[in-house]
Amino acid sequence: MDDIFVARLMSAGVQSVTPDTLVEDAAQRMLEHEIGSLVVVEDGELRGILTSTDFVEIVAASKPKAETTVSRYMTTDVVTTGAQVPIRDVADQMIEHGFHHMPVVDETEGVIGMITTTDLTAYLSNVQTPSPSN
Repeated sequence: MDDIFVARLMSAGVQSVTPDTLVEDAAQRMLEHEIGSLVVVEDGELRGILTSTDFVEIVAASKPKAETTVSRYMTTDVVTTGAQVPIRDVADQMIEHGFHHMPVVDETEGVIGMITTTDLTAYLSNVQTPSPSN
């Protein structure tokens, strides 16, 4: 597992919104793309992350969604990783912080992907599959 890097498992083509995006529009985008998170980008800079877990708070707070923007609920102290980081290190960070999604960033390109607990689980499932006996 030490030889496997984030770039091999991450999802590229991350969906993003701006801090001013309405929560309703963000939710619709997540449903359309069947994803559990959106990165929040402004002027090419990562500003936050909005996850399906955040929507529990949104619903519980019962804020008028027509007036509510992503900036109200997004996590702004985003922990990120790089494409060449070993997946063991990323898994440790995700466990330590209780995250299910971690944006993958590049110093020159900004957000280039997303690594999720589902990606890690799928990889381990394939690695751990026993070989058939001959």
